[in-house]
Amino acid sequence: MSLRKFLTSKTFFIQLAIALVSLLILSFLLLKFLDFRTNHGEEIEVPDLSKMQVQAAIEKIDELGLELILLDTVDFRKDMPPFSIVEQDPKAAIKVKDGRKIYVKVNAGEFMDVTLPALKDKTFRQVSANIKALGLNEGKITYKEHIAKDVVLEVSQNGKRLKAGDKVKKNSTLDFVLGDGKELYSADTFEEESSTPTQPETETPVEDAAQ
Repeated sequence: MSLRKFLTSKTFFIQLAIALVSLLILSFLLLKFLDFRTNHGEEIEVPDLSKMQVQAAIEKIDELGLELILLDTVDFRKDMPPFSIVEQDPKAAIKVKDGRKIYVKVNAGEFMDVTLPALKDKTFRQVSANIKALGLNEGKITYKEHIAKDVVLEVSQNGKRLKAGDKVKKNSTLDFVLGDGKELYSADTFEEESSTPTQPETETPVEDAAQ
């Protein structure tokens, strides 16, 4: 049988139809297999990653067909383990499609350093606002005899005196010594000094310029 006759024969068309049907069946089965392997089209519940270490979270997310993206490290939170996940987006229990990116932020390992500004010789009201803005805490307050009331005379931490430019950990507690606003001298001392007789001044004779 010549090639032309074979290409126009009934046998050729039957074999071609069988091949096309087989190809369609294989394609359909392959797509179903991929859907099964990747959960294609199914919604996945986002797990709660809070307090998990990053590596453990990555493994858990990968198992679900999702992707973990680390955004940033946040200031240390003492209520969370160091280097653990503190924020995630989308939140836990949200339904997402497979392949969705889960964005997370991680807790720092410790409190960050804070540089102390100039606090001495300022009123405690000013200083109190400054240290709160820096994330520091007010500790013990004592008073010392000084003419200016509530002016900061000393700043210390755990007994160590601090100055402008020193570094402390955020959330540290600072102790202050303030002026009590009392006079430097007592009234008795002032009266005693006032009652002390003073020597009269003697005039020095001026010589006649003509001599």
